Amino acid sequence: MEVKPLPSSPDETSSFYIQATESIQERWPRTLKNGDMFGLFDALGDVKDPALTPGGLFYRDTRHLSGLEFLIDGQRPLLLSSALENDNVVLTVDLSNPDIFERGRIVLPRETLHVRRSKFLWDGACYERFSIHNFDAHSRRCWLTFHFEADFRDLFEIRGLQRLRRGEAAASVTDEKLSFRYRGLDGIDRQTEIWFEPKPERLTENQALYVLDLKTGEQFSIVLSIRCAAAENAPEPFSQPYRAARRAAQIASKLGGAVTSSNALANRMLHRAGADLAMLITETPEGPYPYAGTPWFSTPFGRDGIITALETLWIDPALARGVLRFLAHTQAAASDVRVDAEPGKILHETRASEMANLGEVPFGRYYGSIDSTPLFILLASRYFQRTGDQATIGDLWPHLEAALRWIDRFGDRDGDGFVEYYRESENGLVNQGWKDSHDSIFHADGKLATGPIALCEVQAYVYAAKEGAAMLARMLGDHARADTLINDAETLRRNFEARFWCEDLGVYAIALDGDKKPCRVRSSNAGQVLFCGIASPERAARLAETLMTPEMFSGWGVRTLASDAPRFNPMSYHDGSVWPHDNALIALGLGRYGFKRAAAAIFGGMFDAAGHMELMRLPELFCGFPRRRGTAPTLYPVACQPQSWASAAPFALLEACLGIACDHERREILFHNPFLPRFLEEIRIRHLNLNGASADLRLRRSGEGTEVAILAQRGDVSIRIAQ
Repeated sequence: MEVKPLPSSPDETSSFYIQATESIQERWPRTLKNGDMFGLFDALGDVKDPALTPGGLFYRDTRHLSGLEFLIDGQRPLLLSSALENDNVVLTVDLSNPDIFERGRIVLPRETLHVRRSKFLWDGACYERFSIHNFDAHSRRCWLTFHFEADFRDLFEIRGLQRLRRGEAAASVTDEKLSFRYRGLDGIDRQTEIWFEPKPERLTENQALYVLDLKTGEQFSIVLSIRCAAAENAPEPFSQPYRAARRAAQIASKLGGAVTSSNALANRMLHRAGADLAMLITETPEGPYPYAGTPWFSTPFGRDGIITALETLWIDPALARGVLRFLAHTQAAASDVRVDAEPGKILHETRASEMANLGEVPFGRYYGSIDSTPLFILLASRYFQRTGDQATIGDLWPHLEAALRWIDRFGDRDGDGFVEYYRESENGLVNQGWKDSHDSIFHADGKLATGPIALCEVQAYVYAAKEGAAMLARMLGDHARADTLINDAETLRRNFEARFWCEDLGVYAIALDGDKKPCRVRSSNAGQVLFCGIASPERAARLAETLMTPEMFSGWGVRTLASDAPRFNPMSYHDGSVWPHDNALIALGLGRYGFKRAAAAIFGGMFDAAGHMELMRLPELFCGFPRRRGTAPTLYPVACQPQSWASAAPFALLEACLGIACDHERREILFHNPFLPRFLEEIRIRHLNLNGASADLRLRRSGEGTEVAILAQRGDVSIRIAQ
C-alpha cells in the first residue's frame, strides 16, 4: 500500500484549529454537564451574545440555546454572588435589582429585590428556578423579562469552520411553551422547548414577560424548563429532576475509594477532581465512559477515556471496564479512508452533530489516532492485574487480538518494527499522537517532520501492550501466543533503544520521521516512555534528570517542550505548555523507576498550580512560563475546564508517590517505597476495594519515610510495603 506523505508547510494550520477570539474562562466562568448536554454561562447565569464562542446550552454537539438573558425592569440585575456547588450539580446565583429610574427619579432603589437563581441539568433538559423576594418596607411592582435565542450551530461552526448552507429554523408559541425547531441538512429535527411555571403575562417568539406586585416580605417563584432532548410529555415539577440529579451525583461521587489528607487545600483539590470526573462520566449501554471535556470535547474520545481510566484504575476499576467495553463495541471492522479506519483500530472520537452526520467533518466515528489501539490493550492488561476479571477479558479477547493484528499489519506498514502514522483522509488530523497540533513534531532545526512518523511514546505503549497481552494470553491458556508476544516486545525494546536514544540530549527523540531520521528534540513525550517500562534503568535515570532541568520543568510542571528548543512557545497548545495528564503519566513513570522525589516535585507543582485556579480545578493545560515568586500560572485561553484526564491527574500523581498497586491474585495491596510530597503529612484512603474485600488505610510521614497503617479491614486482603 502506498504511504502518503504528510503536509510539511510551516505555515499550515489544521482544518480543525480552535479559534480564540476571547478567553473562555473570562467570558463563560460557569460550566454544567449531564449526559450528552452541557452549558457554559456567564457569572449571572445568562448567555448573552456568544457569537463564535462556546457560550450556551449544547446537546450532542449542537447549540440549542444561544441566548438567555434575565432582566428586571429592562435592566441586567446586580451580581451578588455566583457559585457552582461542590458536587457540580447546581449553579446558584444571587442577584439584586439595580437602581431603576423613571423620568429622572429612582422608582425602585437598588438592592430592594433579591433573586436567587438555581440552575441544573438533568436528562436532556436545563431547569431554572428564580425565587424573587421583596425586602422593602413597601409593596413593589416589577417587570421581569426573559430573552431567548436558539441558533442551532454545530460545535465545529463555533470552532471556526464555515458552512455554505444550513438547515431551516423556526420558532412557535403556545399558551404553555416557546419552541425553537431546526431541520438540519442531515434530515434530523432538533428542537428546544421552553416551558414556564407559572405561565407568563406575555409570551412571544423570543421573550417571556412577568409583571409582579410583591408585598413587603413576599416571595414569588418562576421555573423554566428548557428541554433539548425529544420528549412526549410536559416536564416534571422542578423538585423531581432536582432530587434525581442530586442522587446521581451522590452515587457517582462514591465510585472507588475516598481520599482525604491532612491538608485542607489538598482535600479541596481532590474533592473537586472527583466531582469533575463524576460530572464528565456518562452512562453508555456498555458502561460508564468519561467524556473528554467541555466545551470542545464533550463526547467519547478513545485516547482520553483510556488514559483517564489508567489514572484512576487503582481507585475505581469499574470505569476502566466501561471504557474497554465501549471501545470494543466501536472498534473498526473494515477499512474506510474517509475516517482513517482499518480493521481492529480503536476509536479516536465520535460525534453526533449535523456536520459529522453529513461528513463535513470526519468525526462521526473517526479513527485517526495512532495510540488508542495499543493503549486499549495496555488498559485491558492492567485492568486484569487490578481485578482478575477473567470473564470481561474473555469477552474482550477477540477485540484485543484484532487490535494486535492492527498493530502488526497497519501500524507497521513498512515492517521496520515501529508503529507509524500517516493520514489517509485529506480531512483527517495531520498529527495523530496526543500532540495533534500541525506543528508539534519537528527536527532540531525547527523543520516539521514528514511522515510516516513513529512517536517515541507510541513505541513504549506498543511494548507495554504486547507484554500485557502476553500475560492475558497465558492466563487464557495460549502459551505459544504469549511467547510470541514476549519475543516481539523484547525485539521492539532493543530496536527502540538503538534508534531513539539521544545520548547528548539525555532523552529519547520525540519521533522518527518518514526517512527514519530522529527528531532530536527534548519533549515530554520522552517522559511518557517511562510509564511503560521500556527504558533501561541507566537511561531512565538520565531522562529523569533531564525532565527536572529548568528548561523542562517550569516549576508548575514538566513542559511539553524544552524552553531552549526551536518552536518553543509557552502559550502554544503543544510546544511549551504544561498538561496535567502528561505530568501525571510522567510522574507514574518516574515512580516506577524509583524516582519518587521527582514524582513528588511534579505533584507539588501541580498542587500549587491548582491553588491558583478557580475551584482548585486543574484545566486541560496552562501556559509554560517559568514559575516566579508571588505569581500564578498563566492560563490558556481556550482550555477545556473540566477535562477528564486533567481531573483524574491528582489521583495518578498520588499513585506515583505512594507506589500503590493492587494484586488480585495475592489479594494484596502493595506500597512500593511510598513517599509523601512536602505538602502532605498524612493521607487516608477509605474503602479501597480488592475482589470484594476492602480496607481503610492511613499513610503518615515519618522522618524520611512513610508509615502505613490499616484502620479497618473487611474481608480477605493484606497490606505489604516494599522498598
